[in-house]
Amino acid sequence: MNLTNKQKQYLKGLAHPLKPVVQLGNNGLTEGVLAEIENALSFHELIKVKVPSDDKEEKQLIMDAIVGETKSVHVQSIGHVLVIYRQSDEKKISIPKK
Repeated sequence: MNLTNKQKQYLKGLAHPLKPVVQLGNNGLTEGVLAEIENALSFHELIKVKVPSDDKEEKQLIMDAIVGETKSVHVQSIGHVLVIYRQSDEKKISIPKK
């Protein structure tokens, strides 16, 4: 799923007041963390994930892995927080067409 810039801006606005739903711990990106992210995406569609890492390259690799494994769309990443979106069957969030 590809989003236009306008659609991403809309989702960023919706994500602004949200708190991170999932936070990675010392063990990094484990199967349990991925399962929790999957559950949160299925329920909320738009979530924030906190990736605490001092190494920028490692943090970027983890964020890319999360997006790839969950088949979600990278909306935004600021600092240690990643915002991702994946439409569920119920379509709770209606994004603008263009």
